[in-house]
Amino acid sequence: MMQPTILVIDDDVQIRNLVEIYLKNEGFQVVKAGDGLEALDILSKNKVHLIILDIMMPKMDGIDACLKIREESEVPIIMLSAKVEDLHKIHGLSVGADDYITKPFNPLELVARVKSQLRRYLRCNHLHDSGISDNASRIEIGNLTINTATHQVFVNNKEVKLTPKEFAILELLARHQGMVFSSRKIYEMVWKEPMMELENTVMVHIRNIREKIEENPRKPIYLKNVWGVGYKIE
Repeated sequence: MMQPTILVIDDDVQIRNLVEIYLKNEGFQVVKAGDGLEALDILSKNKVHLIILDIMMPKMDGIDACLKIREESEVPIIMLSAKVEDLHKIHGLSVGADDYITKPFNPLELVARVKSQLRRYLRCNHLHDSGISDNASRIEIGNLTINTATHQVFVNNKEVKLTPKEFAILELLARHQGMVFSSRKIYEMVWKEPMMELENTVMVHIRNIREKIEENPRKPIYLKNVWGVGYKIE
């Protein structure tokens, strides 16, 4: 059985090689790139199941690379950066990354996050390939349609592209219409780990989802705030 392929993009050859060792020890196939341009060339020729992407790189940095990748692919992206400020983290997530880890990092933690992202991504793709009935996997709320088998979202019959984490949040709220979920609860159910204090990740993802599904993100009709409590879908 073919093992998932991970693309590691970092201008530091030592980090690339270190990450490769840990990933191969877990049975993954690994391809490597030293900058965003090289990575885009690799992606045009190879099927990749997850990307580990450094932010600070020559030629094309991680932010620009992420934006280009998201034009064509919804493959999970984990960003790496030496910058620990929330602003940089939010920026990375806002351009389409699914997770973020700061340098220096524990390689075992990175591997754990890789596995977590792959589980959801590969499960969604397996459901798509298995031909599950649309009727059994469709959630309809007004003009919003969510197909949990094919991992597709439509607004007014027009498809909108969500990242795996954005889709997971939307599916969670849609399956429990009217229920209010706090940011902490959303994080723990989607990321499958405790939320750290002052975590802005959920807020950024909610904002991104609204930009894609709401006609007016400032006055959402689907994904609503319950001030001081959390978020819900009506």
